[in-house]
Amino acid sequence: MSRRQPASSKSRTNLKNLKNRSSQRSSTAMPTAVQSAVALGKRLRGRAGSNNAYVPPEDWHEPTDREGYRVVSQDPGRGYQHVVTEGEVRDRLSELPKAFIAPLEAVQLSRMTRKKRSFPCYGMQWGSALYLYPLEEGLVEYFNRPPRPAEYNETRAFGGRWVNEAGSQWKLIWTPRTIRDFYLNNVLIHELGHLLDERNTSYRDRERFAEWFAIEHGLRPGGNARAKNSRRKRCNRN
Repeated sequence: MSRRQPASSKSRTNLKNLKNRSSQRSSTAMPTAVQSAVALGKRLRGRAGSNNAYVPPEDWHEPTDREGYRVVSQDPGRGYQHVVTEGEVRDRLSELPKAFIAPLEAVQLSRMTRKKRSFPCYGMQWGSALYLYPLEEGLVEYFNRPPRPAEYNETRAFGGRWVNEAGSQWKLIWTPRTIRDFYLNNVLIHELGHLLDERNTSYRDRERFAEWFAIEHGLRPGGNARAKNSRRKRCNRN
């Protein structure tokens, strides 16, 4: 399967020139021409439905012709922790058909920085690489608004617990087991769906495909029945 290049034709043209450079750009801002394409592959935290093109500086892994993929684990940053390990990522991906993994070249467990905190996301896809982001060490996320219905149902299906503290102040509480399940069976597979999507170009269509892909391939056979039933019902309503 050919590697998926970012969606817009302008971005595809620019990335052809990038392939001849080194396979990693050290902690630099994404070229403006491809920022909107990266926005199509984000798995946002608390901003569902947004296609904001802002992308904080990252260690971007540019497409190469390597076979197989590598896992890069960065320091998560002060006050943050990675919720999955390299071994868990590899084990989960090994359960998928080999054709799904063939275009993948890198999975990065990224660090959290001040700029990334201003626009946090669970995961992101660019070119042939997937990026998974750390969570707060206490495994509690804070929101200044109530959860949206789809957001509430999805996170609850994986064991996330929403608590209304006061007024519009909400928090989403995870345990090590539930957040690991959410990342390995939802976020990781969702981002892989973006990588494999060579047809869709609009934000809405790409999200629909990634959601479908995560539902079809993100839950292990015989896994959490409540999660499986909840996600199937939500899919049928769309």
